[in-house]
Amino acid sequence: MRKTLLALLLAAGVTPVLAQAASAQDKTVNWKVSLWVPPAHPLVPATKDWAADIEKASGGTIKMAVFPSEQLGKAFDHYDMARDGIADVTYVNPGYQPGRFPIVSAGQLPFVFKDGKKGTLAFNEWYQKYAPTEMKDTKLCFAFIHDPGALHGKKKVVLPADMKGLKVRPAQSTIGEMVKLFGGTNVQASAPESRDALERGVADEITFPWGSVFLFGIDKVVKYHMDVPLYSTVFTYNIGLKAYNALSPGQKKIIDDHCTPEWASKVTDPWVDFEANGRTKMKALEGHEVYPLTPEQLAEWKKATEPLHQSWAEAVKKAGGDAAAIDGELKAALKKYDAGL
Repeated sequence: MRKTLLALLLAAGVTPVLAQAASAQDKTVNWKVSLWVPPAHPLVPATKDWAADIEKASGGTIKMAVFPSEQLGKAFDHYDMARDGIADVTYVNPGYQPGRFPIVSAGQLPFVFKDGKKGTLAFNEWYQKYAPTEMKDTKLCFAFIHDPGALHGKKKVVLPADMKGLKVRPAQSTIGEMVKLFGGTNVQASAPESRDALERGVADEITFPWGSVFLFGIDKVVKYHMDVPLYSTVFTYNIGLKAYNALSPGQKKIIDDHCTPEWASKVTDPWVDFEANGRTKMKALEGHEVYPLTPEQLAEWKKATEPLHQSWAEAVKKAGGDAAAIDGELKAALKKYDAGL
């Protein structure tokens, strides 16, 4: 009789209740998510939605508090903050630490991506294979790019030779190498510090995505804008291993289910749209010149930046990687998603 009753209860849908009861036995954890962008940045509300979905899926056992604006540490330190447990999830710009992550830097090369959404799908798929080795002291959640950025400044730059003698705040280390290659000087400043550097004359030019020019007030201190997808910066969301390993198997699965290509797009697509809309806004802004390059000028830029690809390959080989194979896989991913320039 008891067996019959149990069978009826199971058939009536008691199994989900039992599963919920089991998950309710998980220890509640409180994670800190650290972002270095301001609250108005599209990543902040999107990340809060991501965190809220994790809390809901975990039955309230994984709670996440999102800290924007470098509240927990400087932008340059965010990878180590995940590694050291200062925060449990961090927003990392690998290019802030030149030479430390040579493989991921393939996405930092000029003229790689033409589209932020397609580029994120291609880049995330490609880098998942290499992150366990290159970022082994954290867990990669997902990797992504912003919509391609451009050169903005106080002087109109048309050809690589025009960069000679200029002080440029590069978005990441590879673009910093480009600046030096063309005879310019690098000015190191994180995104939140960039306007001040331009305003004080410490920098003349900056490479930056279009919408963020307005978000960080850079439109107030520059006039000229090269209308070409010069570069993208690569980013990752990294999880501290200590925090992840302390989760129950069920909780780990919930985190893994929120570190998918679909979630990479959900979190980053609003930012891509924001940056793309900034380009349209800039074109309509009085007192600013948004100028295209001719096919010949663009070809000159591409040829002039070829040594950067060679330097990337050498750095990967030095780290023990097969640069030709890695580059081929990235190109294949770009072709698959129609993301390449």
